[in-house]
Amino acid sequence: MLIAQISDPHVSALEGVADSLLRTSGHLARAVAHLNRLERRPDLVMITGDLVDRGEVGEYERLRELLAPLRMPVFLLAGNHDDRDNLRRVFADHGYLPRAGLLQYTVDDWPVRLVALDTQVPGEAGGRLCGERLAWLEARLAEAPERPTVVAMHHPPFALGIPVMDAFGLDGSDRLAAVLRRHPQVERVVCGHLHRPIVRRFAGTVACTCPSTAHQLALDLPPANRLAFVMEPPACMLHLWLGSDGGLVTHLSLIAGEHPPFTVHDGRGGSATRSRLRAFIRREVGSSLN
Repeated sequence: MLIAQISDPHVSALEGVADSLLRTSGHLARAVAHLNRLERRPDLVMITGDLVDRGEVGEYERLRELLAPLRMPVFLLAGNHDDRDNLRRVFADHGYLPRAGLLQYTVDDWPVRLVALDTQVPGEAGGRLCGERLAWLEARLAEAPERPTVVAMHHPPFALGIPVMDAFGLDGSDRLAAVLRRHPQVERVVCGHLHRPIVRRFAGTVACTCPSTAHQLALDLPPANRLAFVMEPPACMLHLWLGSDGGLVTHLSLIAGEHPPFTVHDGRGGSATRSRLRAFIRREVGSSLN
């Protein structure tokens, strides 16, 4: 099973800042094309929040159009930039989305179970896991203790060492950790929000964040204390389930600049000639520097 994760597309209206300056819609269209071109096609795509920039109906309608070419099912999570009701209204045919209240759900159709957890606090940049949400998570995990599970949410449950972002993190991380320690079937906690790939061991499992499909958070470690973005190459995460023996392996797949691979060995005894390798390197290195 292969799970593709993209995050924080921040789709806006045509005149919106996110679209006019950061070209977020164009970046999402490129991410969709990238996923469709993968030789190993993902079984599903999950988008871990900040689907749009202002939570407006028109933005969600544009998001829907941009996602339409995907050749696999897509599952949506809300982030701090989203509006639950407008998201539900535009994606009313997405039957996994609850009709009211928190946007939390499970997906049980593949070998790895997906549990989506709502961390949004309307009007706030940071997230929260209240007693209601954690009780829901505990109950869902208790339903299938033997099933390998991915818990998906927008806000990461750990400190980053990036001071400005740590100031509006996730309230309730300690209580989440207590729940996860009781459920060792959780293979991964996957998050968005940070516009960077970050990995940390957390509560007996592995927690990671996904880059944005557009702009990335500048890596400002202490003593820096600013919030800045940088147009580093966008990327997606590919979570590959290798079975109970191999577990869940996570790969970073760059979206920007689709360069063809050079086959050194084809698995059938064929190998590359030195002249072909030289020609490939000259072409690809030159194009990567332009």
